[in-house]
Amino acid sequence: MTNITLSMEEVIYRRMRAHSEIKWSEYVRKIIKKYLDELETLETKKYKESAFTMLASQEVLKKDWDNKLDERWDDV
Repeated sequence: MTNITLSMEEVIYRRMRAHSEIKWSEYVRKIIKKYLDELETLETKKYKESAFTMLASQEVLKKDWDNKLDERWDDV
């Protein structure tokens, strides 16, 4: 098994230490694996088309939206 080192704010570290009953390494391993599984699922051909369709729809909505009426969309 490979080791990795994480940097985090001292405040977060102290909060984690307050819950020493949690095996943080195991938790992080599981979260990373879950995230990778989700990414790989999206990369399959079956789901790739739907992800691209979703992104394309966002682009169309941005172009059609009247930015003059709502400045929040200027940075989208």
